[in-house]
Amino acid sequence: MTHHQGPPPDAPPSPRPSPFASLADRPFRWWFVSQVVSASGGMTQAVATAWLVLQMTDSAVALGGLTVATMLPVLLLGAVGGSVVDRYDRRRILIWTQAVLAVLGVALYLFVEADAAGYWLILAFSAAGGMVMAVDGPARQVYVLDLVGRERLASAVSLYEVILNTSRVVGPAAGAVVLVVWGAGPCILLNAVTFLVPLAVLLVQRPAKRDAPAPRPRERGAARAGLRYAWSVPLIRSCLLIAAASGIIFNFGVLMPVLTTREFHLGSGGYGALLAVFGVGAVPGALLAARTDAPTSRQVGLLAGGTGALMILTACSPTVPLLFVGMAGIGFLSIWMIAAANTLVQLRTDAAMRGRVMGAWTMALPGMNPVTGIAVGALAQVTNARLAYAVAGLLLVAIVVGSRRTLAAPAG
Repeated sequence: MTHHQGPPPDAPPSPRPSPFASLADRPFRWWFVSQVVSASGGMTQAVATAWLVLQMTDSAVALGGLTVATMLPVLLLGAVGGSVVDRYDRRRILIWTQAVLAVLGVALYLFVEADAAGYWLILAFSAAGGMVMAVDGPARQVYVLDLVGRERLASAVSLYEVILNTSRVVGPAAGAVVLVVWGAGPCILLNAVTFLVPLAVLLVQRPAKRDAPAPRPRERGAARAGLRYAWSVPLIRSCLLIAAASGIIFNFGVLMPVLTTREFHLGSGGYGALLAVFGVGAVPGALLAARTDAPTSRQVGLLAGGTGALMILTACSPTVPLLFVGMAGIGFLSIWMIAAANTLVQLRTDAAMRGRVMGAWTMALPGMNPVTGIAVGALAQVTNARLAYAVAGLLLVAIVVGSRRTLAAPAG
């Protein structure tokens, strides 16, 4: 007797990827741990150098000069750094950059301990570190793809955003403790030592290059070709503009202190609490981003528009509790947005151009921070911090509206 068999049952839906999927890869797991240490160390030196400059000059303008000295080389040399990343083995590049940054840290520590570190010397060391970061930044971005491959890139990039936001809270706190107990010199030495952790990881492990093109001979105009390519692809161009505009959100030393003190009349404790609230919101945003195999342009557009709109609403907050709620929401959306945009750019870029495009990304974020920081700072000085923060949000919304055809395009 034959029995009629009905249609086969539907296959169970595939589970959503874990936000920690990239940590299953042993080389990336070690690299991830080393980046947690290194990022926190970088923030301790930032605390120390800012304190030294303030003690020497008692000038906010001098502090701005420190930021410009650090970030301007990244803005000017990011394309050149990206072309270097496309030509040479990323792991070897990172070995050299970690070593040079460690040496710079030890040298600055020795000058500080000898009481021979003046303002201009600190600026020179900051500029030298910025030059190295112009190569190190895109190399780190692309090395992650070499480690984990395309399937786990979203997880890896998003977890890196968790590292950055954790370091923004842990680093300054640790730096403040070391500064009070031992002084500025040990803060700088601590940062130099933290570079030895990723250096050791790079020297010990030799992971397979999963999506890396073969090194190529030097080409004339390679950096310019990379910038032309990035600007000629509408999706990449839109993501770079979003990254440049969002630098205002992550430049915590410009608008947030003024917004906290002048507009809401909170002290340093309120400022610290606002930073913490941003970080608390950012972590789940990064984890949500990590649960997506491949973000879409539409998702990036919605997140960028939502972030800008929430910035405008937060700037209009009538009470302190609403300010804190809005800042947590901005942390949540902005980190998700940046992680998604970064992943999308890497996945949609030709492999031979990836280093140069990520060099352009580094030029946009954090390289554009001095430019955007000065612009919104000047606007806050002339008008007020609420208006400046709202204008920053409006800029994000305007970029999304201007790129609506590109960002609304179906995935493909």
